[in-house]
Amino acid sequence: MTKASSSIKSKVFKTAVQLLLTVAALFIVLRKTDINQLSSLIRHAHPGYLIGSILFFNISKIVNAVRLNRFFKAIGLRLSAWYNLKLYYLGMFYNLFLPGGIGGDGYKIYVLKKNHGLAVINIFSAVFWDRVSGIFALIFLSALLIIPSSFATLYPGEMLWIWVIAGVAYPLSLVLTWLFYRQFIPVFLVTALESLVIQGTQVISAWFILMAMSATAHQIDYLAIFLISSVATILPLTIGGAGAREVTFFYALNHLGLDVNTGVALSLIFFVISAISSLVGILSKIRHEKSGEALPATAEE
Repeated sequence: MTKASSSIKSKVFKTAVQLLLTVAALFIVLRKTDINQLSSLIRHAHPGYLIGSILFFNISKIVNAVRLNRFFKAIGLRLSAWYNLKLYYLGMFYNLFLPGGIGGDGYKIYVLKKNHGLAVINIFSAVFWDRVSGIFALIFLSALLIIPSSFATLYPGEMLWIWVIAGVAYPLSLVLTWLFYRQFIPVFLVTALESLVIQGTQVISAWFILMAMSATAHQIDYLAIFLISSVATILPLTIGGAGAREVTFFYALNHLGLDVNTGVALSLIFFVISAISSLVGILSKIRHEKSGEALPATAEE
């Protein structure tokens, strides 16, 4: 068996596993929800609020692209803002529609290595630490939303630990950056702030979805679970996080005794918004791969 055929089989197997897990997770959730109510919530969602959700979702992605470009600059790779934005959206498309294959991050690393000749480890470091900085913001904001949520009433004794998690998240991030990726220390503060903006605008996007469904009660609970479910989608176990987020909503809302259908509808609508937004990436694919919009590593924007 050749190395190429072995790699193809591995990707096909990974895709099959992701697809199986996605279908299984959605099946478990949907068979236990009221499909008619779920369908009604989605069909009657207010389009004006949905437009607001799409807007803030894409604001979060644009800021994410800006943050990633800062990490690229820190390793000596200078890309124009427009080129970097197109590369980011194309990566979104690959992550969602080409599961098990090269993936969005892998594609970015491949293109930048091919066009700029930098060591793969340097490009990987920038892409990887961009993800990690987002995780710390996600953990921090999740803790902040859990504190005033129904979880605090249900588990008052555990709230001290939630405060501790919120308090140590960024100090720990700084220490890890200093120990393992010291080249990113100069941009630590600004990228940390950008990470909060990214996750904050996604929370606003989720809030718009709740408003579109006229779900005005227990919004803090839904938004806290939304952030917790985002943590659940970090590992690429399902296609685009589909299934993992819905399962998190289902069991967390059941635990709190809240309406499961609203949470699952929020999750499904958010997935559709992310899928629609990622389609923008494929529109620039041909120009992106053939144009010379990327600047040399030593050039200024």
